Amino acid sequence: MAKLSIQDLNLDGQRVFMRVDFNVPLTDDGRVSDDTRIRETLPTIEYALRKGARVILASHLAAPRASPIQR
Repeated sequence: MAKLSIQDLNLDGQRVFMRVDFNVPLTDDGRVSDDTRIRETLPTIEYALRKGARVILASHLAAPRASPIQR
């Protein structure tokens, strides 16, 4: 069975739950130092919106060391 892609789905009026990888590197003061992962998800999110979907995004931001946000 072939793997489905988002283009294979009828998205009109559907809620679409997307797990996205926004686990981006942060500077010491909590700013995003590389937004590549965020920018790379935009075509898929925009596609779903154009096709009439209501998009729900889920991600996480890991903190392998204490970040300024946690202090």
